[in-house]
Amino acid sequence: MKIGITGASGLIGTPLVSSLRQDGHDVVRFVRGHADAVDEHGWDPSSRRLEPAAVADLDAVIHLAGAGVADKRWTTSYKKAVLDSRVDGTTAVAQAMAAAHAEGQGPKVLLSGSAVGWYGDTGDRLTDETGPTGEGFLADVCRQWEAATAPAEAAGVRVAHLRTGIVLSSAGGALAKQLPIFKLGVGAPLGSGRQWNSWISLRDEISAITHLLTADVSGPVNLVAPTPVTNKEFTKALGKVVGRPTLPIAVPGFVLKAALGQFAEEGVLIGQRLQPSVLLRSGFAFTDEDVESGLRASL
Repeated sequence: MKIGITGASGLIGTPLVSSLRQDGHDVVRFVRGHADAVDEHGWDPSSRRLEPAAVADLDAVIHLAGAGVADKRWTTSYKKAVLDSRVDGTTAVAQAMAAAHAEGQGPKVLLSGSAVGWYGDTGDRLTDETGPTGEGFLADVCRQWEAATAPAEAAGVRVAHLRTGIVLSSAGGALAKQLPIFKLGVGAPLGSGRQWNSWISLRDEISAITHLLTADVSGPVNLVAPTPVTNKEFTKALGKVVGRPTLPIAVPGFVLKAALGQFAEEGVLIGQRLQPSVLLRSGFAFTDEDVESGLRASL
């Protein structure tokens, strides 16, 4: 297949490009500004600009671009940047695909990034893709993000929304920030420690996205392992994997709120106990089903 990818230099995009090429696919990377390499196409997501000609000869697009949710403190301006980067970029991709389809060209598949933030706080309730949307900033971002694919769906493109959980990777994301603390032997549960974490190893994330390129699946897809764990269980497993003790006393919620602001309330202290029902029904087999295996693979 010939596949276009946005966010190709990110935590997921970088290994995904390598994996797809190793499998024999032709990969085109969409880059902001001028394209310098033969495997690149320029686009301007902030202006919702992607030329239909850039997607005309593609079989599929994997859209992963967007400002990092936890990269900066959630000021009003950064929250706007997080939302705009997702809605504007997705709109550009969807409209370009729709325009190409109007000319009898273009990809038949769009795998568009989303996140488990869609569900908000699920508490102890086991939830799959049929679960309702939640409340808060992240849930609102996910709703608008997914809705922006509408032009592609209306044009007949098969669209799957990749509702990704906590991706385990030492190269970035939450785990990379936790590792130095845990290696010092001062890792600890966060808040109550009873909140559920829905995670996925990086290699299963890559495999799941690859699987969805050809699986007969559309709509929301939870990219999470089938075994969510509490934050206390995650803490214990990570301490075991790095071979260091963990503290018996949790980091209080008010400390996390002071350090991280609103992100602590929506990204750390809430529980999300999710199941990947759509993936499992489509025949996908996870390599890392338990969190210890996922952590070892990711480190």
